[in-house]
Amino acid sequence: MRFSNEINLREIIRFYVEASPEFEKDLQERSRDEVSYDNVVLNELRSGKPIEKALHVAGVRYPDEALHFDSDTIGDITVYYDFLMSHEFIKQRIHELSN
Repeated sequence: MRFSNEINLREIIRFYVEASPEFEKDLQERSRDEVSYDNVVLNELRSGKPIEKALHVAGVRYPDEALHFDSDTIGDITVYYDFLMSHEFIKQRIHELSN
């Protein structure tokens, strides 16, 4: 049974690695301040803050990178940061599992 689970995990990893290059490329193209802004947002979200508060805190620290949002755009912004947080977690787990 363990062998079967390892195959499934390998397939999941392979699928994820093949499906994420475009997102990864976009991440690599961010400026240093954009990365720092995103990191502040993610840290605030991980500490339990709502997205609006996380964006505000990051915007105070990096006003040139601040995202402007309203009720029409906050959903898309939330999806982006949820995906970014998941992406970082998955990459870390893949790295840990491959060592």
